[in-house]
Amino acid sequence: MKRHERKPKDTEQPLTNPINREEPADEEQLEAISSWRDTFRRLRKNRFAVAGLIIIIFFLILGLVAPLLTSYSFQEQNLANRLQPPSGEHWMGTDDLGRDIFTRIAYGARVSLQVGFFAVTGALVFGTLLGIIAGYFGRWVDMIISRVFDILLAFPSILLAIAIVAILGASLQNALIAIAIINIPIFGRIVRSRVISLREEEYIMAARAQGMKNGRIIFRHILPNSITPIIVQSTLGFGTAILEAAALGFLGLGAQPPTPEWGQMLASSREFIQLAPWTLLMPGLSIMLVVLGFNLIGDGLRDILDPKMRN
Repeated sequence: MKRHERKPKDTEQPLTNPINREEPADEEQLEAISSWRDTFRRLRKNRFAVAGLIIIIFFLILGLVAPLLTSYSFQEQNLANRLQPPSGEHWMGTDDLGRDIFTRIAYGARVSLQVGFFAVTGALVFGTLLGIIAGYFGRWVDMIISRVFDILLAFPSILLAIAIVAILGASLQNALIAIAIINIPIFGRIVRSRVISLREEEYIMAARAQGMKNGRIIFRHILPNSITPIIVQSTLGFGTAILEAAALGFLGLGAQPPTPEWGQMLASSREFIQLAPWTLLMPGLSIMLVVLGFNLIGDGLRDILDPKMRN
């Protein structure tokens, strides 16, 4: 009889234990998948966000397939055709050096989107890292980092970017570095405020009580729960970075000729505003549309991801 009583116990153990271990992980994965599906579903219903996404995709494709859309070179000069109005041969006309404006707009989309991507990525990485350190550890670490953020934010962003480029030298790479630096405190303060609110949560205190290391708490609990404001700010930061790059290019501190950067195109054509207004209209309209597209996407994501904004 004892042998018959032991067998059910032996057969039950391998059936129950693995299931109990796998269920929490499966539930977390299903919740994450359903959450992202719900986010994309809401995003598709937001007309303004969809419109912004269409604008950005258009300029992204324009920059990627630029060599296939035009037979001209962005630096090819033809003084005999200078300041020609839009026509079948030159869809957007030509500039003061006879270069095809459509070609330069298409190649300029590459430059502007690359500047926005790398500048925002740099600001996001360093700003998020500093914000997490300041918000999580607090005390004198928070005081030092917060004062650095306050000093950077005390200056107007464009003036600070001009000062940084003036020190480093006028070039597209230095303009990118300057734009990243001036956006670091924006990401840092957003992440810091989020981390301060999260570090007092019960599950964070429970993780500490269990002896979990700070690095694991940060990357497993703090950072994943701070993604929402980072995503929204990154999207809005793209438009701001492109606008700041255009401003530096207009002042001659960004991309240098013959690089087809939209701000530099505006600067070289401002003398012909009455004689050939299309030379300013096309790059100016491109800047406006790209910034508008990123702002529409950012506003849409904010309405979708922020629980307070949901209906």
